[in-house]
Amino acid sequence: MARVKEKNATLRFDKISIGLASPESILAVSRGEVAKPETINYRTHKPERDGLFCERIFGPVKDYECACGKYKRIRYKGIVCDRCGVEVTEKKVRRERVGHINLVVPIAHIWYFRSLPNKIGYLLGLPSKKLDMIIYYERYIVIQPGIAKTIDGDPIEKMDFLTEEEYLDIMESLPIENQYLEDTDPNKFIAKMGAEALFDLLHDLDLDALSYDLRHKANTETSKQRKT
Repeated sequence: MARVKEKNATLRFDKISIGLASPESILAVSRGEVAKPETINYRTHKPERDGLFCERIFGPVKDYECACGKYKRIRYKGIVCDRCGVEVTEKKVRRERVGHINLVVPIAHIWYFRSLPNKIGYLLGLPSKKLDMIIYYERYIVIQPGIAKTIDGDPIEKMDFLTEEEYLDIMESLPIENQYLEDTDPNKFIAKMGAEALFDLLHDLDLDALSYDLRHKANTETSKQRKT
């Protein structure tokens, strides 16, 4: 009885933290890449290979039986089928195994631009409405002005917003060689939209310097100075 009590003992903890996993941690536990949006084949009623329910990635749908049926029964436990690539194990592993999807471009998670306070907006100094314009591909944002100017000849500044028409006009006014310059070349004009633009802007931030500056202001400024 003592052993049973120990096994069912309540685990006490003070807090639990929930956050997004990093790409490295996802790849470390991933069993394979999900490359297709399909789930179940309508003819065979079996999971599609490389799909969202793929047996090769997540495990078999039947206990100790691979997808093609070459290996059945518990005596083959742990064997990976050389024909279908499915491990012979219990089907309950499908509840815990994870796969991954390789994205073509970065995406912005809703936790970081919809929740309050708006974390991405605060870091970049952008209001939520302008942030939405970038994320939902409504406006370009200038990441590196380079030698670009507006049609009126005015200089373009970093973080300026551009419509698609304005962006195309600027690209046409620039010499063709500008497009082939390295991104690190200060003369190159770079403007993007979507989460890829936010990724580049956040990548350029010196978080250590920003943290030091904000902590210094918090310790030295009075409440009246902060309001003004």
